[in-house]
Amino acid sequence: MNPLNSPLEVGVRALVLLSASFPEPLDVARLVYLDHVMLHSGDMDGPPSLLPSLPAGPGELAMKRHLIEQGLIVLLRAGLADMEAGPGGLVYRASEEGPGFIDILEAPYTSALKERASWAISAQDSSRLDVRAATRAITERWALEFHSQLPAAGSDHA
Repeated sequence: MNPLNSPLEVGVRALVLLSASFPEPLDVARLVYLDHVMLHSGDMDGPPSLLPSLPAGPGELAMKRHLIEQGLIVLLRAGLADMEAGPGGLVYRASEEGPGFIDILEAPYTSALKERASWAISAQDSSRLDVRAATRAITERWALEFHSQLPAAGSDHA
């Protein structure tokens, strides 16, 4: 089993974000967006990215919602996050045990996640963030980058 993007790994990333935003809860759409910002912070004028930019970018965002939902199930079952009904739907928040669990993880990757999560939460002001517009901006940027790498019409690239 590949640990990359497994429910456990995505759950840890979500918990890092929920801990950084505590006590403010986050909905799934914000978690998806902030997870992207945390992993690709260099593309967002932040600290160096933890993951390289890949040409399959829009597909990554499309799959991320399902992965985040699976990660949240792991967190809820472990008692590391709580779910509640908010005015706009379900929201998630780190439980009292969540931040302590993150603090005992000593891997350099976890430290890098915590640093970027704090940056992402403060830089994106998630309470006022229009997640749909922000996600659309990422997709449009990928589309522009993709089109700029295509050979010009009429060129001899076969």
